[in-house]
Amino acid sequence: MNILVVGSGGREHAVAAKLAEGKARVAVAPGNPGMKDVAMILDIKETDHEGLIQAARELEADLVVIGPEAPLLNGLADDFKAAGFRVFGPDQKAAEIEGSKSFAKNIMEQYQIPTGSYYVTTSYDEAVQHVQNQGAPIVIKADGLAAGKGVTVAMTFEEAEEALADVLLDGKFGEAGAQVVIEEYLEGEELSLMALVHGETVVPLVGAQDHKRAYDADQGPNTGGMGAYSPVPQFTSADVDEAVERVLKPTAQAMVKEGRPFTGVLYAGLMMTTEGPKVIEFNARFGDPEAQVVLPRLTSDLAEVLSELVAGGEPQLEWSDDAVVGVVLAAEGYPASYQKGISVSHLQFSRQTSVYWAGVKTEEDDLVTAGGRVVLVAERAEDLKTAQQKVYDQLQEKTTTGLFYRTDIGDKAIKNASS
Repeated sequence: MNILVVGSGGREHAVAAKLAEGKARVAVAPGNPGMKDVAMILDIKETDHEGLIQAARELEADLVVIGPEAPLLNGLADDFKAAGFRVFGPDQKAAEIEGSKSFAKNIMEQYQIPTGSYYVTTSYDEAVQHVQNQGAPIVIKADGLAAGKGVTVAMTFEEAEEALADVLLDGKFGEAGAQVVIEEYLEGEELSLMALVHGETVVPLVGAQDHKRAYDADQGPNTGGMGAYSPVPQFTSADVDEAVERVLKPTAQAMVKEGRPFTGVLYAGLMMTTEGPKVIEFNARFGDPEAQVVLPRLTSDLAEVLSELVAGGEPQLEWSDDAVVGVVLAAEGYPASYQKGISVSHLQFSRQTSVYWAGVKTEEDDLVTAGGRVVLVAERAEDLKTAQQKVYDQLQEKTTTGLFYRTDIGDKAIKNASS
């Protein structure tokens, strides 16, 4: 089976690595040089739809897997389908569930999918008035795509006012901030729950928990994710089943009813409240870094699973009971301004360690940083505590000048398990 994966980040590295474990021959475009051990790298940009389609023809691709959200919202899946390819990834209309937070909220409201209350406006003055009426804490979101950085959990009115100014007055997020979504602050613990979806067929994956804040103890600004772990022992199988039945399945059915049938990964960022699961956000693709800790636990052949799903089947998934903990190394300064071009060729790990490269490129035969989140390093073990110890033992042996990482990925779950 020949498979083309579109994307260049750690998520796509994890997807390509899992696909390559089976019998699939995998190519990644544009990829990054860290992926060369698991896939053929094609230097074709995500925006070059014609170039990607031509490459798929030359590869005689049996399946195209689109990783990132931006090409999905730019209609790449639509173009591949029009060219006659089987695609795992939603079309442009379905991808709007991630591309517009107000659209997602409207779907949830219309189909009684549990979430917090919300308010949408393009007016700074109206937004400030709404926050004054509601009080803090409160959540401020740019409506469109902002690479995980357009969200502020404001614990005070002053923080909310500053976040609103960033979005609506200063244009910090460009078109993504043309309007703002102000949401109720939900209390509880987060769960990232993804499913493979084709129309009304929903095949849930195991859960994970992401660490979005830049620094230890959930301090600092929101990022695209600084690490993750799976499983999430704080939640029972009954908790997860409830989320599947109340959130994932109704959402897939709602998209069909709306004339936007969804094919791909439906990601629900959930707050597990005392009233049950409530949706914080939807994504239209694998979470990053969640994919890097969930996919290593999958023992089924991912290529066969995706092919069966898009052909109209309902594949059964098998999972390892092992735990996986993944830690992101990011460029110092991320998610604000940061230096590029830092050499990372020396970051060599044991063969048992899973290493998923993201923001890197080759410069004069040297592997150097080219983005904020550089690499995720993951270890698996029979329990979270052992997996966490293994990954931090690996990292403490390395020189990470110019990079930083959180030292507490998985702490909460491990403390809960031992208490």
